[in-house]
Amino acid sequence: MRIGVCYTVVSAENKMLFDAAKKRGVELERVIDGEALLDLGARQGNGPDVLLQRSVSFSRSQYLTYYYEKSGTQVVNSYRSAGICGDKMLCSLELSRAKVPTPKTYLAFTPEAARMAADKLGFPLVMKPVMGSWARMVHRINDLDSLDAALESREEMGNPWQKIYYLQEHVNKPGRDIRAFVVGGEVIAAIYRVSTEKSGWITNTGRGGTASKCEVTPGLSELCLKAASIVDEGIYGVDLMETGHGLVVHEINHTTEFRNSSPVTGVDIADRMIEYTARRAKR
Repeated sequence: MRIGVCYTVVSAENKMLFDAAKKRGVELERVIDGEALLDLGARQGNGPDVLLQRSVSFSRSQYLTYYYEKSGTQVVNSYRSAGICGDKMLCSLELSRAKVPTPKTYLAFTPEAARMAADKLGFPLVMKPVMGSWARMVHRINDLDSLDAALESREEMGNPWQKIYYLQEHVNKPGRDIRAFVVGGEVIAAIYRVSTEKSGWITNTGRGGTASKCEVTPGLSELCLKAASIVDEGIYGVDLMETGHGLVVHEINHTTEFRNSSPVTGVDIADRMIEYTARRAKR
């Protein structure tokens, strides 16, 4: 039984995974994405039984995941799943099709169409890049002047992905949102991510938000598992917001961070991830 982990740097999460594997007597084969050299013409089939994908780079992870899947390796999470989670448009569309409550969202390809979306959504609204993490370039747009300024800035960028406009209704959440951790079809823990003076309206803990324990109720678990049903079985962070009409799911993360979550929940998330990956290897 061979288990690998693919990563970019030894982050706090990856160190926790290495320590958890050592405690369980699991030897992890390390694949550092920046050092990988993929022989596309070689006969495949010599990879690990299961590879835990933890690359920071979405593009690198997708190429490596596809390569290893074609080599016969189970990758957690799969190429298909990462493709859906890593693109906010695809994720929103799949959540909607699965009848998972999610914020009203429009996708536009020109500033003119983006203004039409804003007219339908009203202000304030939220504009996000379709690909990205850590709430980078996520903006709350309060009026038409602010929207025009943001659109002009994006139009001047050389990256064509920044000229795809993902506009979402602003949810008046109570200064916090929820991240729930799904491992192999079970919601093992959840946290509130609370905004602070440092983070502003954004709750991401990587931007200064703080974590506190959120109880995993039957309703929360059911909604998270329904959301996770749009992707293959694996390890996910499901992000939800509280509204006056109940919870809505706005995102699913396929390489979720958890360094701030284990201490407040009392759940050894790294250990649960290693245990699940080892189980996958035995199948």
